[in-house]
Amino acid sequence: MPLIITGLGILVLLLLIMKFKINTFLALIIVSFILALSLQIPPDEIAISIEKGLGDTLGHIGLIFGLGAMLGKLISNAGGSHRIAVTLVDKFGEKRIQWAVVVASFIVGITLFYEVAFILLVPIIFTIAKEINISILKLGFPMVATLLVTHSFLPPHPGVTAVTLEYGADVGTVLITGIVIAIPTVIISGIFYPKLLNKINPSIFTKTRSVYQLEDDTIPQNTPGFGISVLTAIFPVILMALGAIIIAIKDSLGMSNNFFFESISFISNASVAILISLILAIYTMGIKRKIPVSSLMDSCVSGINTLGFLFLVIGGGGAIKQVLLDGGVGDYIAQIFEGSTINPIILAWFIAAILRVSLGSGTVATLSTAGLVIPILGQTPDVNLALVTLATGAGSCILSHVNDAMFWMIKEYMGMTLKETFATYTVISTIVSIAGLVFILILDIFI
Repeated sequence: MPLIITGLGILVLLLLIMKFKINTFLALIIVSFILALSLQIPPDEIAISIEKGLGDTLGHIGLIFGLGAMLGKLISNAGGSHRIAVTLVDKFGEKRIQWAVVVASFIVGITLFYEVAFILLVPIIFTIAKEINISILKLGFPMVATLLVTHSFLPPHPGVTAVTLEYGADVGTVLITGIVIAIPTVIISGIFYPKLLNKINPSIFTKTRSVYQLEDDTIPQNTPGFGISVLTAIFPVILMALGAIIIAIKDSLGMSNNFFFESISFISNASVAILISLILAIYTMGIKRKIPVSSLMDSCVSGINTLGFLFLVIGGGGAIKQVLLDGGVGDYIAQIFEGSTINPIILAWFIAAILRVSLGSGTVATLSTAGLVIPILGQTPDVNLALVTLATGAGSCILSHVNDAMFWMIKEYMGMTLKETFATYTVISTIVSIAGLVFILILDIFI
C-alpha cells in the first residue's frame, strides 16, 4: 500500500501541474498533505512534517544557493562569462569550435544555474554560428549537454547540493568525483552524439531555422580579462577540490588533525568557499574595474531575486521527501530490499529516473528520491555516498520531454519542431543519464 499511495500521489501531482496548470509549489504542498493523510500520519503532525521537510531542505542549501547566485550574477554582469566564451572560441578555432563551446559552457555552467547559463550563452552561440556560417544546432547541442551535466552532477547546483547533504556525503568529494564523471559524459553526449546524428540525419543541421529573437543584452566594453574571469568563476571549485584532496591524503596516511587541516576543512566547506569566491568576485569583477560597490550590490540583489520561486519549489520537494520518510514509505522500501543484493547506486538512479520522467523537474525528482533511498543506505554502510549522490543526479536528467521547462526553451530558442526536439534534446538528456550511471558504476569498482 505505501508504494501504491506514493504512485497515486505522483499521479495527482502530474495532473495538478500538467492538466490543471496549478503552480508547481502549490501542487507540491497539496500533494504533501494528501500523501500525509493517506499514509496515516497523525493530523496534528502533518504540518510539522511538511514544515520540517521544507525548512531542513532550504536550511541545507540556502547559503550555498544564495551566495552562488550572487557570484554568478557578478561574473555575468561584468562580462566575464562573455569574455570566457569568446576567448575560448578564438583559441580553439573554427575546426574545433564544438570543443570551445563545451569548455566555455563547462566553466560558465559551474557557477550559473542551467537556465541562466543557457540564456547567457545562447546569444554568443548565435553570433558565432552566423560568423562562421554553420548551423546553430552544431553549437547548441554541445552547450545544452554540458550545461545539463554541470547542473545534474556538480555542486553548488541546488539539486545535487541538497541531496549531497541529505545523504551525508562530502560536497568536495562529490565535486571532484562529479567532474571525473562529467568529462567523458559530456564528450559522448555533446560531441559524439551530434556527430553521429549529423551522419544519420544531416538535414536537421542544414535546415533553415527561425530562431527565437533574443533581447540585445549589452556587454560592458571594459570586460575583465580571460584569466581573471576563469579564476573567479572556478575559484569555489578550486577551494573545495583542494580541501577534499588534502583531507583524503591526511586520512589515507593516518595523520592526526591539527590547525592546518582544520583550516583547510574550514575554507573548503562549500558555503565558506563560495563566500570567499564572492568576495574575490566583488574585487576582480568590480572594485578593480572601478565599479561602485552600490552597483555591485545591485547585481547581487538581482541574482537573489531570481531565486524566490525556485527556492519554494525546492522546499516543496523537500516537504514531499519528509512526508514519505515520516509516513514510512522509505522504511517499507528498505524492508522490501532487506537482504537484497541490489546496488543502492542503481536503485537511486532508477527511482530518480522514474520521478524525473513523471514530474519533469530534475530538482524535485532528486529531492524526492532522497526520501526513498535514505533508509536503504542504513542497510549498506559500506556504500560510497558520493556515488549514490551522483547516481541520483544522473537519474534526474533522463528523458526530458513535454513536462520539462528546458525542453520547451531549447525547442523555441533553437527553432526546432517538436519531433526534432525529441530526436535531439530528449536523446541527449537520456545519454547523459545512462552514460553518467555507467561511469559511476565503473568508479564504484575502484573506489
